[in-house]
Amino acid sequence: MSDNNATGVQGWIDARFPMTKTWNEHLAEYYAPKNFNFWYYFGSLAMLVLVIQIVSGIWLTMYYKPTAAEAFSSVEFIMRDVNWGWLMRYMHTTGASAFFIVVYLHMFRGLMYGSYQKPRELLWIIGMLIYLVLMAEAFMGYVLPWGQMSFWGAQVIISLFGAIPVIGEPLVVWIQGDFMISEATLGRLFALHVVALPLVLVALVFVHIVALHHVGSNNPDGIEIKQNKGADGKPVDGIPFHPYYSVKDLVGIGVFLILFAAVVFFAPEFYGLFIERPNFQPADPLQTPASIHPVWYFTPHYAILQSIPHALSGVVAMFAAVLILFFMPWIDRGKVRSIRYRGLGFKVALILFAISFVVLGWCGTQEPAGLPVILGRIFSVVYFGFFVFLWVYTYFGLEKTKPVPERVTH
Repeated sequence: MSDNNATGVQGWIDARFPMTKTWNEHLAEYYAPKNFNFWYYFGSLAMLVLVIQIVSGIWLTMYYKPTAAEAFSSVEFIMRDVNWGWLMRYMHTTGASAFFIVVYLHMFRGLMYGSYQKPRELLWIIGMLIYLVLMAEAFMGYVLPWGQMSFWGAQVIISLFGAIPVIGEPLVVWIQGDFMISEATLGRLFALHVVALPLVLVALVFVHIVALHHVGSNNPDGIEIKQNKGADGKPVDGIPFHPYYSVKDLVGIGVFLILFAAVVFFAPEFYGLFIERPNFQPADPLQTPASIHPVWYFTPHYAILQSIPHALSGVVAMFAAVLILFFMPWIDRGKVRSIRYRGLGFKVALILFAISFVVLGWCGTQEPAGLPVILGRIFSVVYFGFFVFLWVYTYFGLEKTKPVPERVTH
């Protein structure tokens, strides 16, 4: 039923708010390619995890106390004395890691199928902004339990800004709100984690979806389905998102929730990767942990930092590892989008890039000496080499591509 002839409650609402129109434009009459595959689950899963994080975070905020004297004990109170508090806390910590898992896979799909190429450059940039805000949100949330690793991890990460010439030390003091990591630091990180950054994150996700539905979804063949429409004006290679993909996504959500629940109930610490063992001890400014490293989803970038002896160069390289992804629409000048029809060089380079990210992640969890440092340096070169190679490979027309079909394949 269209919004023009709706009656009853629906008609009353449509006369005052575009409810049916919005539903049709973004779900019932939004045409998506017919050939979505496994890799297209992760966008909807990211939305699901965002909801889990917001709901569980609100619950935790009701009992958490953002003071240096009470932060750690309030987390223990949530775990031991609040009804179902342990469940909400483990949902939140597991959700943080799950968020990065689905986001990293979502980004990898974008690299495989060229989802950053014209006309989706802005869509990619908005997605990268979401990634940056997510990293900031995760770091601030990591500090809030005020355990040993939270405190010393904040000490290490915030001190990195001190390597910036001239403004470094004043910037560190400004971020900390004090001359050292203290209650003032905890208070401002709590405010940003609970209020400011979630608002920015939700706004960016909304803009990301609007931009996606404006330019249309990419597909594994990299074909623009809007360019081939039938007599009824609808894409011949498209199907309505609802009910076809909304039902399909429910299957992916079901599988994801089974795995998510398995971790929450049987391995919430996940062998020290999701919650590190030193974080079960209250923060002690006088006792440094034997090994300080960030939680796993930051370790690839931390390994790049550790691999470079010069402090400022390491910090620049660490931030560059993230920021360079913003420029993918201009680094890759390939004539086709999908990995299915791209040259062998691109396929090999992308595989090496993925391997480098995983190896750097492992290196970042190890002591910065011996083999992890050597591997960190080698795979840091491989990581940045991917972007250099891709620019040369496509800018000078060295890539030999396969013919792209006119219609999507199944």
